[in-house]
Amino acid sequence: MNDLKIIAYIELPEDAVEIRKEVFVEEQGFIEEFDVDDNDAVHLVAFIGEKPVASCRIITKDKQNYMIGRIAVRKEHRKKGIGAEIVKAAETVITQWKIHYKLGDTVSVYIHSQMQAVPFYEKIGYISTGKTDYEQDCPHLMLKKEI
Repeated sequence: MNDLKIIAYIELPEDAVEIRKEVFVEEQGFIEEFDVDDNDAVHLVAFIGEKPVASCRIITKDKQNYMIGRIAVRKEHRKKGIGAEIVKAAETVITQWKIHYKLGDTVSVYIHSQMQAVPFYEKIGYISTGKTDYEQDCPHLMLKKEI
């Protein structure tokens, strides 16, 4: 993945908007894709060359709890490790924030995963909290990882 570059933004970039519309709205049929959390989130976009191929956002719940969400990889770039790379990059950003609070403390990182994506997140170290719910009629499971 030598040519993969991931950039963090403090505002929702147009590249992330395009990826999320393509994946969540057009492909999966979600209607309410964008919300107020986008205003306070840090957004990551992964590029191959100049082409944006994946995105996610990080929401700070408090100094001990973070949420990585809206993880989207364009269809033609799936199954190539890009999803894992963007989650790892988000964890790195969270780790950098953590250093500013209290060195040595662990923090909890959550992912509100669609059920079909749970095995992917489990492979990269997330475990079920047992909390399930529905978002726009799609079953989701809350996963957690301590870093």
